[in-house]
Amino acid sequence: MPSFDTVCEPNLVEVKNAVDTTAKEIATRFDFKGTSAAIALKDKEITLFGDADFQITQVDEVLRNKLAKRNVDVRYLDKGDVQKIGGDKVKQVIQVRNGIAAEDSKKIQKIIKESKIKVQASIQGDAVRITGAKRDDLQAAMALLRKDITDLPISFNNFRD
Repeated sequence: MPSFDTVCEPNLVEVKNAVDTTAKEIATRFDFKGTSAAIALKDKEITLFGDADFQITQVDEVLRNKLAKRNVDVRYLDKGDVQKIGGDKVKQVIQVRNGIAAEDSKKIQKIIKESKIKVQASIQGDAVRITGAKRDDLQAAMALLRKDITDLPISFNNFRD
């Protein structure tokens, strides 16, 4: 029976490359000279450092530009709050989303059920597997999900016929 998986997986190599090029730009830009502006990546967590909220915003803007140039959707980023870390320094932690959360999986399942397309959706950990009898029904389900799910950067893989 034909099926495919709906997933939310960023290209972590491209994310790492974007963080590295952002760090290089911060090191060479004139407006960041002599400040504590920095960026670090650990596992799936990007940490921005700066002297003030405004500087954090500038570093974030540089990061988003680098991610866009590398074709990484910025919807993968979950921004945290700006925190004070001693003196007048601040930091912000950004989580890189990986996998579909349970409530989003249920939302996808509900959209598929309400569409009356002859496919079934089942939650498989952090992915949603969609199965159907016809390839055309699966392609219609893909189009429906692309149209209705705008807050998640979903992709489709493991297409079986």
